[in-house]
Amino acid sequence: MEMDTASTGQTVHLPRVALDRSSPVPLYHQIAEAMKAMITSGDLPAGTRVENELAMAARLGVSRPTARRAFQDLVEQGLLIRRRGIGTQVASELIRRPVELTSLYDDLAAAGRTPRTEVLSLESHPADHIIAERLGVEPGAEVVTIERLRFADDEPLALMTNHVRAELAPSAAELAEVGLYAALRATGVQMRLARQTIGARLATAAEARVLDERPRAALLTMERIAFDDVNAVVEFGSHLYRGSRYTFDTTVVAR
Repeated sequence: MEMDTASTGQTVHLPRVALDRSSPVPLYHQIAEAMKAMITSGDLPAGTRVENELAMAARLGVSRPTARRAFQDLVEQGLLIRRRGIGTQVASELIRRPVELTSLYDDLAAAGRTPRTEVLSLESHPADHIIAERLGVEPGAEVVTIERLRFADDEPLALMTNHVRAELAPSAAELAEVGLYAALRATGVQMRLARQTIGARLATAAEARVLDERPRAALLTMERIAFDDVNAVVEFGSHLYRGSRYTFDTTVVAR
């Protein structure tokens, strides 16, 4: 395997793949499978920079669209990521989160990842009818809406919007250091249960840009209403997760 090194990491060139040009298996698929084998075996560890599609196409004697399709297949499988200003890298292990009443911040830390939060906005305002219904308050009651971008090991992972009653809302400085639930627990709130709905949709242009995804990338969605130990609503959240980097795990029990 040929390899270049740089101060910011290494760029790895895929070794010459024995392409079978008479095979009915498309060339892009043969290339993608060879790269997938190297990634899953650990020969291409997480964070490794991979040569660009033009260089790979020239070395393997294939067209640039063929190389591009091979890369795109691996991106869609969550094995490669494309980052502005850096290029194409081998992705970190897919983040799997149990469907439990925990915060993403705590789950990332427990999994050995380094969580980081960028608070995009924190605004106090009168609740409209939808937010008021979700939080169990009167329309017009003062609530706080928080928008955050959550990172895992400096990779954008989730775009989160949470609405909380004004008297419970932590500060932006607190939320930059800990998760929302940890900040709430620090004030004496005891989380007990939640109702949540998980779905999926395509990213808008703005969402894709913030999450460093391609336009119309698949996103997982999660809406949650959380209750405390006296059955009062604590927060209403609406979150977006990168489908290429994130899954929910559930356990199903027969009745």
